[in-house]
Amino acid sequence: MKQKESGFILIDKPVGPSSFGVIARLRKITSLKKIGHAGTLDPFASGLLVCAIGREATREIEKFVKLDKEYVADVVLGKRTDTFDRQGETIFEYSGEKIAKKKIKEVVASFSGKQEQIPPMFSAKKINGKKLYELARQGIEIERQPSKIEIFKIKILKYNWPRLKIRVKCSSGTYVRSLADDIGQKLGCGAYLEELRRTKIGKFDVKKAVKISCLPNKKEKLKNSNWKKYLFS
Repeated sequence: MKQKESGFILIDKPVGPSSFGVIARLRKITSLKKIGHAGTLDPFASGLLVCAIGREATREIEKFVKLDKEYVADVVLGKRTDTFDRQGETIFEYSGEKIAKKKIKEVVASFSGKQEQIPPMFSAKKINGKKLYELARQGIEIERQPSKIEIFKIKILKYNWPRLKIRVKCSSGTYVRSLADDIGQKLGCGAYLEELRRTKIGKFDVKKAVKISCLPNKKEKLKNSNWKKYLFS
């Protein structure tokens, strides 16, 4: 029985490649051009990508884009960067005393619920056909309209000044790097996102995802076509 060549596959993206890089790898593995994903992860981030393989699946990719997301984020307190993450330049450095866990808990909890969030300049969001990060790299900052988001649950997993690890369940369109920066601003000490891992998209869990390194490479000529066994409709 011939295996289907169109469907969806859960990929556990490693730190390093871009989301587009993962798609490029999948195109080589499958020899198919029509491949897309539901939600970008930055190169320094890891975790779940829902990828659509084949023409039929890519037509349905939008049904995954708006699903809620869950992340585990490592935040560094005491500094603020221009990109809100570890890849940026430091623009503020805190010189005060370490902040008590009680205060951290209060501030983190205050971000639960519906709210408005301004998209960061260093993001792939498009305004007037231009990706914001392309403008930011040119030193151009433009006014951004806030987006309505919701943080359904935010929990502190670990805190040891200046490092804070949190789990965030949020609506689609939420920027965790902006959340990290906002937490730092509210604490008065600054903060930036150091590590990010997406653990869930809707009901899909990264625990069920396949690492791209586990799929056959081009030299293996797909003699066992093992990528197909990971497809679902």
